[in-house]
Amino acid sequence: MTGNGYVEAFLELSQRVNDAGLMRRRYGFYWVMILSWTLSAGALLVGVAVLGESWFQLVLAALLGVVMAQLGFLGHEAAHQEIFASRRWNEWTARVLAGLFTGLSYGWWVDKHTRHHARPNQEGIDPDAAPGVLTFTPAGTERRTGLGARIGKYQGYYLVPLLFFEGFTLHVDSLWNVITAKRMAHRWTETLFMGVRIVGYLAFLFLVLPVDMALAFVGVQVAVFGFLLGGAFAPNHIGMPTVPQGVSLDFLRRQVRMSRSIRGGFWVHFFMGGLEYQVEHHLFPKTPRPNLAALQVMVREHCARYDIPYTQTTLLQAYATIIPYLNQVGRKHRDVFTCPLVRQYRG
Repeated sequence: MTGNGYVEAFLELSQRVNDAGLMRRRYGFYWVMILSWTLSAGALLVGVAVLGESWFQLVLAALLGVVMAQLGFLGHEAAHQEIFASRRWNEWTARVLAGLFTGLSYGWWVDKHTRHHARPNQEGIDPDAAPGVLTFTPAGTERRTGLGARIGKYQGYYLVPLLFFEGFTLHVDSLWNVITAKRMAHRWTETLFMGVRIVGYLAFLFLVLPVDMALAFVGVQVAVFGFLLGGAFAPNHIGMPTVPQGVSLDFLRRQVRMSRSIRGGFWVHFFMGGLEYQVEHHLFPKTPRPNLAALQVMVREHCARYDIPYTQTTLLQAYATIIPYLNQVGRKHRDVFTCPLVRQYRG
C-alpha cells in the first residue's frame, strides 16, 4: 500500500470512530473527577493541619502526591481538548489545574507536548526524544565523552530512580521557561498561579510543621508526584522505533509504530490515568478517557486489517524492554530497534 493508501485508511478509521460516538464529551465523568480530586487535596491539607507534628505526615505527603498526579492527568486531558466542547474552557481548565493545583506552567508544557505529538520519536524534532540526563537515540549518545559516556553505558538502570526527581525537574523547568521564554501567552497569569500555589503551599507547611518535617513532606510529595507522572509517560515511547530527522511518514503508521500501549487491570488504569491506551491517544488525542477502551478495539482491528504492527505489553514487559534498550543506546550501538518502515524510507 502507498502512503496515500494509509492516509485513506486513517480517514476511514476516523469516520468509523466518529460514527461510533467515541469523540463525544463525557461531562459527568470529568466533573466528578475534577471535584473529587480537588476535595481530596483539600481534605489531605486539613488532615495535615489536624495531625500536626508527627512523622505520619509523610503518609499524607505520599497520598497528596498521588492526588497531584491525578490532577496532572486531568490537566493533560484538558490540554488535549478532551473535557469540554469549548477550546477556551479546556485551555483555562488546563491552565488552572497546572498552575494553581500542581504548580506547573501550562504554556511551557503544552508547547513541548504538542511538538511531541506531531512527531513522536523523531530525532531533532520530538523534545521528549532530545538528549538530557538520559539519551534515547544513538545519535544523542554520540556527543557524550569521558565520564558521561562511561556512566551512560548503564543509563537504563538509572531510569526508575530518576523518576523520583521528575517532579522537581518539572517545577524547575516550568519556572525557568516562564521567566526566560521570549513569547508566552498569559505569562503573568501563569506566574501568578504558580506563585500562589508554590508560595502558599510552602507557607502553609512551614506554619503547621517544624522545618525538617515540612522539608521532608515536600520531598516525599513531589517525589511521588514525579514518579507517578514520569512512570505513566515513560513506557509509552522509550524503546520504540526512532525516526531520523529528515524522514517523513504518514500519520497513521507514525503514531502506531512509535507508540506502545500497556495492558493491565484497574490499578494500571488508575496510576496511568488512561495513558495506557497510548496508541489510541496519539491517533485521536481528543478522545475522552472513558471512551479509550472501546476505541482500542476498533484501532487494533483496523491495524490488523492493514498489516500495521500494534504494540501492547504489560507494564513489567515494557520496562524489561526499556532498560536494556537504554543501556544499548548508552553504549553507542547504532540502529537500535530500527523500524523496518524507516529502513524502507532510508532506502
